[in-house]
Amino acid sequence: MSEENRALMRRFYEEVMNEGNLAAIDELCAPGFIDHSPSPGQAPGAEGLKQAFAAMGSAFRDIRVTVDHMVAEGDTVAAHITFRGTQTRELMGIPPSGREAVLRVSDIVRFAGGKAVERWGVEDMSGLLAPPPGAR
Repeated sequence: MSEENRALMRRFYEEVMNEGNLAAIDELCAPGFIDHSPSPGQAPGAEGLKQAFAAMGSAFRDIRVTVDHMVAEGDTVAAHITFRGTQTRELMGIPPSGREAVLRVSDIVRFAGGKAVERWGVEDMSGLLAPPPGAR
């Protein structure tokens, strides 16, 4: 089951985040999905995820997500990803910078019946406020 869950998690990053396919959220998340780490003001469940990723897609014109590490055991997958994108619109009150932002995210997702049922995450949003490493 672990490998199937890894594939679902990777599909989420590729289809939803890199391709902007918000409809895939309905395929990947179970009814009653719980995000234990929502963004400020995010609605609950899959609709909240759609809302959050729509806001990200609107604020960044060229989103690229890479999976740095992924570990799966039983019904749970943990991943550490790097998010890159040029911020061209406001996001959560942060004005557009016009430069590339680099954000790091760690997710833990529990799956049941081939769908995500719970998520815990930590987002390092400091990349929105400071230049990327090496930039000056």
